[in-house]
Amino acid sequence: MGVYTKTGDAGTTSLYTGQRVPKNSLRVKSYGTVDELSSALGMARAFCQNEKVTACLLQLQKNNGLLMSDLASLDQEPMITEAMITELERTIDIIDAELPPMTSFLIAGETQGGAFLDLARTVARRAERAVLDLAEAEPVAEVDRKYLNRLSDLCFMLMRAEEKR
Repeated sequence: MGVYTKTGDAGTTSLYTGQRVPKNSLRVKSYGTVDELSSALGMARAFCQNEKVTACLLQLQKNNGLLMSDLASLDQEPMITEAMITELERTIDIIDAELPPMTSFLIAGETQGGAFLDLARTVARRAERAVLDLAEAEPVAEVDRKYLNRLSDLCFMLMRAEEKR
């Protein structure tokens, strides 16, 4: 199979479920931003030193593939589940219990991994905004919106863990 198909030359692309949509549609922008988030998580994983953090990041990248499938599909049950959100919350709580309480605003960048995790946090917030824009125009599973909200919180906590703050 070739890298190029020429099917998108007219400015449309296929969703996972087969429908063709404009490449600049809210749906494509949403899953495209989640794709950017996966890349940011990969950069963080490449630079993080904490093995627990890198293991978590790999799982998040895998989950983002499911989230992109959800956003690139019409009339399908979501692949992201409430159990996945619960797992994000559990991980946040574990990290929070292991770190000292925050007493001031944190500026990321003590480590390269921490800096990339902070970038991932901001991309997650942008992805959440894109998905909310999409949800105003088309159906989006509530679980997908909730997942992105927790994911940005987890990126912040992973940054704290990586930077030991």
